Amino acid sequence: MSWESKIRKVEPYVAGEQPKDKSIIKLNTNECPYPPAPGVRDAIRELEKRSDDLRLYPDMNATALVDALADFYGISSEKIFVGIGSDDVLALCFLTFFNSGEPILFPKITYSFYPVWADLVGIKYTEIPLTRGLTIDPYVYMPGLTKEPNGGIIFPNPNAPTGVLEPLSKIEMIVKGNPDSVVIIDEAYIDFGGTSALPLIDKYDNLLVVQTFSKSRSLAGVRIGFAMGNEKLIRYLKDVKFSFNSYTMNLPSIMIGTAAVEDRAYFEETTGRIVRTRERFKEELASLGFLFPDSKTNFVFAKHPDYSGDLLFKKLREKNILVRHWNKPLISEYLRITIGTDEQMDAVIAALKEITAN
Repeated sequence: MSWESKIRKVEPYVAGEQPKDKSIIKLNTNECPYPPAPGVRDAIRELEKRSDDLRLYPDMNATALVDALADFYGISSEKIFVGIGSDDVLALCFLTFFNSGEPILFPKITYSFYPVWADLVGIKYTEIPLTRGLTIDPYVYMPGLTKEPNGGIIFPNPNAPTGVLEPLSKIEMIVKGNPDSVVIIDEAYIDFGGTSALPLIDKYDNLLVVQTFSKSRSLAGVRIGFAMGNEKLIRYLKDVKFSFNSYTMNLPSIMIGTAAVEDRAYFEETTGRIVRTRERFKEELASLGFLFPDSKTNFVFAKHPDYSGDLLFKKLREKNILVRHWNKPLISEYLRITIGTDEQMDAVIAALKEITAN
């Protein structure tokens, strides 16, 4: 038996391409096209004055950032957990809350990291098909209606990569119907027109809401994510984190993240710009014959009845426009197109007009 036979092997998550060529219009990873809040630059300058603090371990509780989030969302600091991007937070959630031995549930078309985490830590899972309209059927998540009892539920709202937003009533139905399981709502895109499930955390002690700074707060390069739930859930999450790595949130991230949260006006202005661009882009796409669910995110998940997704992806790439495409069942005909600036989306529409005219 070789050493290789003793290695854990998984099929890893494949992230979107990060091209080095700056001339490419990069619309494949749902980053924000606008810079972070002005206060972030002030925080970076302040960090220069505190450079000697970098020799010390950071605050393991990230108190300044947690308190800023608590003030922004109007909840107590004890109900907030922060991590290195929402992926880090979600991975710790898998370790913490999905430990029953029963399969967890998530949609068949959803964030492709979920099965990777489940495989990595040995969690069984059942993928629940979406409806024909790419929405979630809450009744299929109810105990007794699935093939097996569940060990937890997780899904994005709005969903990714479809962009579909589920109403809060449907979220509550799933949470209420599964009182013996932790339900995690991944709200990476909630700031682009959705209603957060956050008000439900005081009503249901099995609900955890996870969000990120990577999209609406323009800080994908800093890596900050956070979870909100009742104090008991947060304590369990911290216990696992502190058993794994106590000092994950570094000082620059704490300072930069705090500055970003404190500028509510800039946050609202930026998300509003993206929403307006998205709505105009959807109208332009529809006029070209594209079909897509009604996105409430910073991307559109679109296909054309006369052109394959692979062909459109390659033709756009030839024109220096990079979008996301998966050669996977059920979604291979779709492109996921990030909403960039108005100028970038005009370039996409011009390119698609040329492609579909031939």
